[in-house]
Amino acid sequence: LQGIFVLGLPYALLHSGYSGLLLIVLAAALCCYTGKILIACLYEENEDGQLIRVRDTYEDIANACCTKLSPSLGGIVVNVTQVVELIMTCILYLVVSGNLLSHSLPYVPVTEKTWSVIAFVTLLPCIFIRTLKIVSKLSQLCSLVHFVIIFVVITYCLTQMHQWSWAKFRLSLEFEDFLVSVGVIIFSYTSQIFLPTLEGNMKNPGQFRCMLNWTHFFACILKTTFALTAFLTWGEKTKEVVTDNLPSFLETLVNICLLTKALLSYPLPFFAATEIVYSCISKDNHCNYRSPLLALTVRGSFLLLTLLMAMFTPHFALLMGLSGSVTGAAMTFLLPSLFHLKLKWKKLSLLEKCADISVFTLGFLCSLAGIVCSIKGLLEVFG
Repeated sequence: LQGIFVLGLPYALLHSGYSGLLLIVLAAALCCYTGKILIACLYEENEDGQLIRVRDTYEDIANACCTKLSPSLGGIVVNVTQVVELIMTCILYLVVSGNLLSHSLPYVPVTEKTWSVIAFVTLLPCIFIRTLKIVSKLSQLCSLVHFVIIFVVITYCLTQMHQWSWAKFRLSLEFEDFLVSVGVIIFSYTSQIFLPTLEGNMKNPGQFRCMLNWTHFFACILKTTFALTAFLTWGEKTKEVVTDNLPSFLETLVNICLLTKALLSYPLPFFAATEIVYSCISKDNHCNYRSPLLALTVRGSFLLLTLLMAMFTPHFALLMGLSGSVTGAAMTFLLPSLFHLKLKWKKLSLLEKCADISVFTLGFLCSLAGIVCSIKGLLEVFG
């Protein structure tokens, strides 16, 4: 999903001007920080002062914070939030795939929803994915396709360097347009849902913080370069998905790459969602949730659910924005900072406490603003 958001960054600059460049850097720093404090919540010091991993998942962290209220309340809230966000992400991939196929093959007399069904058929092998290794290989291919897309767009923009002008940047801002830009920029970095699993599967978890620093640093450089070169090229004509600005022959090529990226990206949120459901079934029923029949049933049900919602949910983009404002902000800013304050309060310095409180406040404001804008859009649509 981050790749799709990245393609909207030039459009975000159109509505945020110079402040958008600052936001890209600030968002990278904030998301890197919340990733670190979330992983810190997995560890506790033993009697010798050594850090020991006593929790494995986001759910474990939430349960540890809500022990006094209810042993499982925090885990339920986190699991529901994660599954909703992951399912909505999978649905978006199907919708985007149908849209891309429809635009890439306009001469074929097939509706956009039918194209989504065709894309869904290619995803049926996801039912048989059982390990994170397969998902990681698909994600590597997805990253390669992503770099091809970025390379094509930036290369074309560099050929148009003679028409660049800094005068294209806006100084006056519309508040609602600015909020849209904030949402696009911030959520182009979100990955907190996957971090506990990622850190737990690293050969050397001690390098996690270093890895997070470098990945966010390079992501920030890449996104700033991409957004800046594209916006300087098209200025006020910049479209919501910047690839729509490309000449037709390049647009078709990039759309095919985007379709490949969407299909390769689907298994990661799909696998993560089914793993959460598996663990819940295991705890509730005390049974072997790895039984082949149950695994196929759960995965098949999830696949079918994403297809049905992609087919029949009206105004999905607005609903995605609404759920993203709630679940995305909660998982990225609100819960990591809140959990860190709860579990590490006595060991945090004053500066660290202020940082966590500031991140929580910022996340709350972003979420509230996104909810208001999404609800306003839904009310306008339904009249």
